Amino acid sequence: MNIQYKKGVLELCVLSLLNRRDCYGYDVSEYLSKRIDISDGTVYPILRKLKSDGLVTTYLSEESGGPPRKYYSLTGLGKKEYKAAKEEWLEFSKTVSDILKEDENE
Repeated sequence: MNIQYKKGVLELCVLSLLNRRDCYGYDVSEYLSKRIDISDGTVYPILRKLKSDGLVTTYLSEESGGPPRKYYSLTGLGKKEYKAAKEEWLEFSKTVSDILKEDENE
């Protein structure tokens, strides 16, 4: 798959996962890598950027019985940004699908 396609949508995918529930980085990486061909270190720079942009916050949790894990959680701004980005993506992808379907009529 064209790497530019993935770059354009990975941030939205991360926001989508965090909209469902708080996750730690490895959780996000594992979930996405099972569905999209990405390398192991792809998700962490996205999470850092989202935190820097104020879209996510972090906290430590020791629930697993092992060392504390850093969990990521959407902020209010993150939820607002996710909703807007999701709507924009769905509209864009529908437009692209419609254009590609026009080829079928040739």
